[in-house]
Amino acid sequence: MWRKRMRRRPIREAGRASTPLELLFDLVFVVAIGAAVGQFSHGVASGQLGRSLAAFAMVFFAIWWAWMNFTWFASAYDVDDGPYRLAVMAQMAGVLILAAGVGQAFNQLDWTAGTLGYVVMRVAAVVQWLRAGRGDPARRATALRYAVGIGLLQILWLARLAAPRTLAWTGATFAVLAALELAVPTWAERRERTAWHPHHIAERYSLFTLILLGELVAVAVAGVQVELDSTGLTAGLAGVSGASLVLLFALWWLYFLSPMAQHLQARRDLAFPWGYGHVGVFAGLAVLAGGLDLAVMASHENRLGVSAVAVGYLVACPVAAFTQCLWALDAWAIRSASGLGLVLAADAAYLSAPWLARTGLGVAGAVGATAAIAVAVTVLAIRRLPSGSVPGGTND
Repeated sequence: MWRKRMRRRPIREAGRASTPLELLFDLVFVVAIGAAVGQFSHGVASGQLGRSLAAFAMVFFAIWWAWMNFTWFASAYDVDDGPYRLAVMAQMAGVLILAAGVGQAFNQLDWTAGTLGYVVMRVAAVVQWLRAGRGDPARRATALRYAVGIGLLQILWLARLAAPRTLAWTGATFAVLAALELAVPTWAERRERTAWHPHHIAERYSLFTLILLGELVAVAVAGVQVELDSTGLTAGLAGVSGASLVLLFALWWLYFLSPMAQHLQARRDLAFPWGYGHVGVFAGLAVLAGGLDLAVMASHENRLGVSAVAVGYLVACPVAAFTQCLWALDAWAIRSASGLGLVLAADAAYLSAPWLARTGLGVAGAVGATAAIAVAVTVLAIRRLPSGSVPGGTND
């Protein structure tokens, strides 16, 4: 059927999984994330650490927020009819426009293309919420508040383009509008919450995590290819490459230790803290991809605009943030601070690892130490699992 009534989907629907359209949607985001990570690492390599971090934060917010809003909406109202598919495809087009403007945002603080892409994504979301309000009378007020809040903010994002292109103005206006964006769901759902499927949401977040882990692989392999073509294999390059692979495996295993779907099914009040709290996990992996790219560049000679220790911190700090956020999400779900001592000890170790870059081991030593700590944390986390649990299991 070309057009259906947009009714909410059952929260206990059997066999609910990501649709082919959602997987295509995720694939488009790979392009945007790859563009942001590439611009970030090249900006840092040229000596613009602060500017690159600020620009990356803004671009990544736009990517993450658009993806998250679509994911939760689809969990509630994915009717997979013609109008729904066209609206999602419009959102994909917006992602690609945003990706095309990443270079201008980083290099000239020109957010024209990036903002237009973001607005396209969000206007398509407004259309979806208006349909939801018509098809789900019980939650019509919630859907209309979403549509009004998102729509008004897009006007403000466009007006922001008239602000001076300075880091201070750009950062200040972004902070205000981002805060308002984050407040819209809380305001919209203050009386009636939208429906969502716990296993579907857990799977969607897992898939986005896999996308970001895939960026680690893509960045590391591309960097190694460039360095091999220019200088050949060196001990430093081999060390960084091996450590990056170990780090990838450890972080994957650590993420999938927690039975996230079970937590969400048992406690639907976790929607906001769990959904928002994942930004630390996602951003940590994205920054780590840029840090590993820089580590590959610096693995045979320090020809970057930042020190080897700074490169080490761009690897260690994202891993520490990833670990801390995972623990916090799990602790919130089970209402227990068990394991806090392990996390704090791991954080201290992560923050010490970059100083190995000042020794004869260089950046490879710092990355290797970070990977070794991540492995140790993963092993200890596995040993803390209840008897009978399966490490690295699924979220089902």
